[in-house]
Order: sequence, then structure tokens, then C-alpha cells
Amino acid sequence: MAEEKKNKRKFLDRIKHRYRIVIMNDDTFEEKFSLRLTPLGFFVLIGSITIVMTALVTSIIAFTPLREYVPGYADVGLRREVLKMTFKTDSLQQYLIMQNAYIQNIGGVLNGNTSNDSTQNKPNKSTDYNKINTAASKKEEELRKKIEAEDKYSLAFGSETNKSGISNFFFFTPLKGMITSSFKAKEQHFGLDIVGPENEAIKSTLDGTVIFTGWSSETGYTITVQHSNNVVSVYKHNSTLLKKVGDYVKAGEPIAIIGNTGEQSTGPHLHFELWYNGTAINPQEYMVF
Repeated sequence: MAEEKKNKRKFLDRIKHRYRIVIMNDDTFEEKFSLRLTPLGFFVLIGSITIVMTALVTSIIAFTPLREYVPGYADVGLRREVLKMTFKTDSLQQYLIMQNAYIQNIGGVLNGNTSNDSTQNKPNKSTDYNKINTAASKKEEELRKKIEAEDKYSLAFGSETNKSGISNFFFFTPLKGMITSSFKAKEQHFGLDIVGPENEAIKSTLDGTVIFTGWSSETGYTITVQHSNNVVSVYKHNSTLLKKVGDYVKAGEPIAIIGNTGEQSTGPHLHFELWYNGTAINPQEYMVF
């Protein structure tokens, strides 16, 4: 044990012992340079130089254009250009598909082949809409009972003074979603385009009677409801209709399923119009979507 300690002490003394490195002129023996170091200091110096050189080389590779010559590294600008070219290629592919479809349709017309119906966004007959749950939830039933109870004892609702306007009407939102196109009477857009979840139920905004249900090539499946005080609501582009002409519906009752039917439709949504005394009004002024 004592011998081991003695050997360790000798080793520590040896690495701490100072040595002198001298560079001399071989002819005149003139001392040109000398350096005094211990073995421990020599190893520390070599380690420090190694760490500094490693950090310097890493920085040069990471933050200078020299990294392009290192396998595995790519130019950031080149990646950006590749992404742009990918997007342009995809856009050109979609454009070519549309052009080919257009040329085929023109060729069919010139050849007299007009037997096929050219209307787009036809209703999907493969979907079983009978399985969709259109029953009112407990919260909806409670809301209806609350509104009916308030209207039952309201002196203003239904009175002669109220017939001059509809400001006291409680409108039920037909579909909760995002409005993609607002009411613009000057541009002949007399309603709102509302995007909602797939197979979502469209609900009547007020109590009333269904006065129209049908299909057209422009608006797809459409349903119209007549309400009191000369108010009419219109619901277009539905995938299917749940009511028929003459049915009486209550506010919040499902009357259709959201769809993408008709040539004027560009995706699953509801086109909702509200008319009062024969004039289109902005639904956003009376309800929150």
C-alpha cells in the first residue's frame, strides 16, 4: 500500500517536473527559442489546441458556403427552389387536367355527343342519409322550451306594433360554421355561404311552412320556408332534403343535410338567404354564425 502511494507520488512529481525545449543555431550554438513546459502543461496545451481547432472547423462548415462541399449538406436556396418547382409542377398538372377536360367537352359538342348531362356536383346517391341522427339534443330542446316560454308571455311578440319589423324575432342559426362569402346585394349575392362539417343538419331559422322543395342545375337541392310577418328563408346546395312541401317546421328543426350540389357550388356548404316583404336582408344582422 505504501509502495503504491510512493509510485503515485513519483508519477505526479514526474509530470509536474519542468522541461525546457530549446531551439539553437547548429553552427554558432546561439539560442533562438526556448520553451519551458511540464508534461501536464504540454497535454493541456495540446488538448486546448485540439478543442479550438475542432470548434473552428465546425463553425466554418456550418456557417460558410464551404458546407456545400461536405457530403450530406445541401444549399438552402436550392431547397427553396426545389419546393417552388414542385408547387409549380402540381399547379401545371391540375391546369392540364382542366384543359384536357375542356377540350374533351368541346370535342363532344362538335361531334354532336351531347347525350350526357353536363351539370356538375350532382347529389351523391351512395350515401344513406337515413342513418344520420337529426334528433334535437337535450340542450337544443331546453333552449326551445325556454324561448317558447318567453314568447308565450311576451306582450310585444306577435302584436300589431311588432308587425312593422322583425327586430324582436329570435332567429335560430341554420348552420354553425365559417362564412366564406357574405351578403352583397349589389353583386347579386343575396345570402351567405357557410361552410360546415360533412353531413351536418341544416335547421329552420324560424317556425314556418315549407313552400318549395326541388332540384335545379344551378343551386342543387333547395328548400324554402315561409314564416310569419312575410319572412321567407331559402336554403340551397343541400345533399338531401328532409321535408316536403306543406310540412310545418319549428325553429331549430332539421330540414336538410349540408351538401355540394349545383353548378354554383364549389364545395360542401350552405347558401342561406333571408327575405322580408320581398326584399333580401343580411342574415348576419339578425343571427350569429
